[in-house]
Amino acid sequence: MGKSLTSQKRGKGSPTYRVNSFKYAGETSHLLSSKGEIVDIIKSVSHTAPLLLIKYKDENQNLVVAPEGVKVGDILEKGDAVEIKIGNTLPLGKIPEGTFIFNIESTPGDGGKMVRSSGGTAKILAKTKNKVVVKLPSNKQKEFNPKCLAMIGLIAGSGRPEKPFLKAGNKFKLMKAKGKYWPIVSAAAMNAVDHPYGGSRSSRKGRPTIAPRNAPPGRKVGMIRPRHTGRNK
Repeated sequence: MGKSLTSQKRGKGSPTYRVNSFKYAGETSHLLSSKGEIVDIIKSVSHTAPLLLIKYKDENQNLVVAPEGVKVGDILEKGDAVEIKIGNTLPLGKIPEGTFIFNIESTPGDGGKMVRSSGGTAKILAKTKNKVVVKLPSNKQKEFNPKCLAMIGLIAGSGRPEKPFLKAGNKFKLMKAKGKYWPIVSAAAMNAVDHPYGGSRSSRKGRPTIAPRNAPPGRKVGMIRPRHTGRNK
């Protein structure tokens, strides 16, 4: 019997799975020019951290992830030789070792892809001519191109994970505001009509993982096919 899986239902584009991006404040990036002024601090349902509305001399504006310790009216700068100050943007190769950073580019020019959630920060551990080693919030170490840009400081909103949801209804409302499908149910917990792994007809949910008797080496792993089943006679 055919079953319409969750991943297949998403492709139909129904309101249940569609993200309400019209509610979002907008896309964030690094500074558009060498200097900009903070004109407002806003909140977006799609971001866990506050956002800075930056205005430039040519009247252009954009949104930047807010670091802790800035205020409306402050001037943020971007460049190779700017001061190592909270909110400023520099290439990783120009930032001293031991500095805390966030909003790091994975490749030069992508606008910042890593360490962007509230309270997050990374630390520069070591630098060479061709790479910069950064310690991420997960305590993993990753190498970056020295030309990748990063912002100085710690992302604002660090107390968010410390407040518990207490009940599933609060988490449901938060995810609904973001336009995210939640909760995500495992396949083995579904009914038999909803997924091939669903149902409770056996104590071991899911499909059997016994390897075929004539399976080649490499395929014959896990639960090997028994010689026979049932009682010995």
